[in-house]
Amino acid sequence: MEMNLSPDELESLANRFKILGEPARLQILSSICGGERNVQEICDRTGLNQANVSKHLRLLKDAKIVACKRVGVCRYYRVIDPDLLGLCVSARHLLQDRKILAHS
Repeated sequence: MEMNLSPDELESLANRFKILGEPARLQILSSICGGERNVQEICDRTGLNQANVSKHLRLLKDAKIVACKRVGVCRYYRVIDPDLLGLCVSARHLLQDRKILAHS
């Protein structure tokens, strides 16, 4: 199976994987994949502190992976790329399959 990606597309894909290469960001994405959450809710779900969550959300927002809406004084974040969630699920299945193969 060939990907047939241009150099620009390869660069974009590599940047996306680089952003997703941080476990804390994956935790954050997992915490908001079921719906919008504010920073405090994300902190509660992940155990990460507010400063780290805010920093990672800013990077995810700049990469157009999450979107933010303001309601009063709170900002609510959501995943805007449904394919990204599918990619994470596929990666999880791949890891589980590898564990099964390693134990057989």
